[in-house]
Amino acid sequence: MPDQTTMITAIRTYLLSLQDRICAAIEAEENGSVFKEDLWERPGGGGGCTRVLENGDVFEQAGVNFSQVSGEQLPASATAARAELSGRDFKALGISLVIHPRNPYVPTSHANVRFFIASKDGEDPVWWFGGGYDLTPFYPFMDDVIHWHQTASDACREFGNDVYPRYKQWCDDYFFLQHRNETRGVGGLFFDDLNDWGFERSFAFMQAIGDSYLQAYLPIVQRRKQMKYGDRERAFQLYRRGRYVEFNLVYDRGTLFGLQSGGRTESILMSLPPVVNWRYNWQPEAGSVEAELGDYLKPRDWLGLGTG
Repeated sequence: MPDQTTMITAIRTYLLSLQDRICAAIEAEENGSVFKEDLWERPGGGGGCTRVLENGDVFEQAGVNFSQVSGEQLPASATAARAELSGRDFKALGISLVIHPRNPYVPTSHANVRFFIASKDGEDPVWWFGGGYDLTPFYPFMDDVIHWHQTASDACREFGNDVYPRYKQWCDDYFFLQHRNETRGVGGLFFDDLNDWGFERSFAFMQAIGDSYLQAYLPIVQRRKQMKYGDRERAFQLYRRGRYVEFNLVYDRGTLFGLQSGGRTESILMSLPPVVNWRYNWQPEAGSVEAELGDYLKPRDWLGLGTG
């Protein structure tokens, strides 16, 4: 296994390249809107580069963040289930992005790839990779959902036939709003604590997932961004965005880790949509196109359904 400095340098180089590639691809879908870059430092150690595109014709808000932070001890959100991490200092670096399109027919998407290493004098370091991506449509199309999952499956294939089903299930379980009894969207991939393959193979897997995000998302954006919509569709989009806010503020481990570890609040909360509405005790009319979303918010084998 490489030494710690070599590991972190290689991961940092990849992540900064990934941030550049994703931002360039998002800008290419726009009509001149570009990301603004915000470089920041964290008082406890490290810093990052937050890039945000606002008020675009295609993307109402897009945030693509790189961070590399360190600290003397991991926060409670990281050590609650792993007692062996207590008393260790840590380094963490990753890319986290959330894309909120303007058109209600284009889904919101999220992706994250990250690396942690926790050290303690006299003991071997504990390290792991994590990440994944998930899709949150408002007006879902079966061919979009199948394409998303097929791309995720293809990215996992060379690492074993069991990898996509396992991490797809983990995603369904993780992005679940217990108080609503529904998934946040139609899922994708989620993995964490990955180190049993060794560093090189685990790093290669993280790269495969990071590299496949644009392949999964951009074709959907390109198919849907010109679709006509009106006030009804916009109102439903804003209502459903409320579920996204609920998940991120109540359940999301990345949000909790960032806030508990003294992370930069603006960068952490850029995942929230710029405009959102809550409506008291509202449900879409039975049989309406809006009600069809409920059929998608239940885990299923999307790749077993075919394309019909």
